[in-house]
Parts: sequence; structure tokens; C-alpha cells
Amino acid sequence: MTAKQKVKVFDLQTEKDHLKSIIDTIVDQASGIVLGKQHEIRLALACLFARGHLLIEDLPGVGKTTLAHVLAAILGLKYNRIQFTSDLLPADILGVSIFDRETGGFSFHPGPIFAQLILADEVNRATPKAQSALLEAMEEQQVSIEGETRKLPTPFFVIATQNPTDQIGTFPLPESQLDRFLMRIKLGYPDETAERALLTGCDRKDLISNLQASLTEDQLATIQDAVSHVHASEDLLDYLQAMISHTRRSTDYVSGLSPRGGLALLRSAKAWALIQGRDHVLPEDIQTVTPHVVSHRIHLNHESGESNANTIAEQLLAIPIP
Repeated sequence: MTAKQKVKVFDLQTEKDHLKSIIDTIVDQASGIVLGKQHEIRLALACLFARGHLLIEDLPGVGKTTLAHVLAAILGLKYNRIQFTSDLLPADILGVSIFDRETGGFSFHPGPIFAQLILADEVNRATPKAQSALLEAMEEQQVSIEGETRKLPTPFFVIATQNPTDQIGTFPLPESQLDRFLMRIKLGYPDETAERALLTGCDRKDLISNLQASLTEDQLATIQDAVSHVHASEDLLDYLQAMISHTRRSTDYVSGLSPRGGLALLRSAKAWALIQGRDHVLPEDIQTVTPHVVSHRIHLNHESGESNANTIAEQLLAIPIP
């Protein structure tokens, strides 16, 4: 039976406990390496289960790349890392055709983008021209090279890390590319207990090499399909629309949340509900994912930076639940 056939007979009501058990196992594995960040790990999984791309933004050295490595190992996906630098070219990402003397023709050599999970490390250190090479891949799961369209593997996820934009040598991502990321999360510093474990424990890289894949591709496809089966009631949609409408009517924002942004918020809330072991969305699910789905899509008229994200989240979460 193929993955698609399994999807057709999938019953979320009877399988939700089993799915939660699998997800809890994955979180426990990841938490053994990325210490003290269970909430952020669950958010990252929710993003990937919702078929979205993830942006991890924080200071260097807090575990952004490590988290991406861990997720790739646990999900059992073909993985490539692309180090973004100021001299990176689109061909370095997508691939290039090279003349073959033996055949007398050109043969295409695929770039690192042709993998199931891509780590775009320090994505905002590359120029906008190199950054734009990801746009079509993230939205269409294909790339156009030398007049030919080439499909990317399935599933296809991009986990991008970026340093704060006020650091030297960064090129801020344009709004069009930020919108391709379903979620943006931050890891922050570990608490004292987690930091002591880091200081006295094994090298995290050694632990990653010992990780075993906890999911097959069929199981991942099943979980992704289960997200679309999570129920959102009419009252819940009223609440969601009230939040979307607020961003469009309020003069506090440069522009409101787009229809794609609204769909991203609903899809993320469904994935979060599934991770919590439920087959229906609660207002609390929307409130949990809102700061990570919305803050990189809309901007305040009078503020920027960290206060921008915090203020937007506070305003939206203050909207009354019907």
C-alpha cells in the first residue's frame, strides 16, 4: 500500500493517541541534545508537519544549526547544508550544466537544493541575488534552471537560520521571502540547568551522530495529512477572522495580514493541536502559534526590531475570544 492509499483510510479520531506517542518520542530525542528547548522543538515540528518552512533567528552559538541537524536525523530525511556567504551565487545552490567531452554535450549537475531537508545556514549573510534562488524552490517545490523546470524531492523542507539583522555583514530578507516561511522562532539562551548539562556533558555533535530516524517517509506523510483533518469549528474561524481583520483595519500596521498569512495561521494551529494530541483546534492553539506566524509578516508603523514582534503579538492576543 502506498503512502497516498494510507492517507485515504486514515482516521484521525482513532489514531491521534498513536500519533501523539510518536511525536512525544521525537521531542524526547531532540530534547536530549537541544537542552531546555522543548517548546521550540514542538514549534519546529508543528511547522514541518504543516508542510511549512522554518526560519530560526537568534544570536550565533545558541543552537540554531544543531536543532536543524537533529530534526534532519530524527525525521530520516536526505539532508544538505548550504552555508550562505556574501560570495554565494545562485548556481552554487541550484546547480549548473557542465560540458562533457566524452558525450559532446552538456550534463546537469544538481546543486545542494536537491534534498528533502535543506539547512540554509546564516541565510541573511548572502546577497539578495543568492537569497532569491530559494524563492521558487520554497513556494513551488521546483526550480527553473537554464530554461528547464526540475522537480525537487518530496517532502521538501527548508530550515533557514539567520543572525540578528543589526549584526555586521547581513542582508535583511525581503518581505516576499520572509512570507515563504510558515514560522519564525527564536531559541534564546538556555536556563541554568540546561547550561550546566551542556558544560558537563558530551559534545552535542557526537550525540547527533548516534541518533536514529524515528519516522519513515510514509509515517511523515500520514502525520502531514492528519494536520488537514484536524477540525476547526465555526466559532474558532470567527476568532481567527477577527484577528486577521484587526491587522487590516488598524492604523498601527503598515499593511494587514494577507490571505496566505491567514491560511498559515490556521494550518500552524492545526499542527499544534495535533502535537498536543487533539483532533480539533482550540483558541489557545492559535494564540500559541500567532507570535511565530505573524510577526515576520506584518510590521508596525512606529516601531521595529524586537519590540515590533512583541507588540504585534500582544495586540493580537488581546482580541476577545468569541
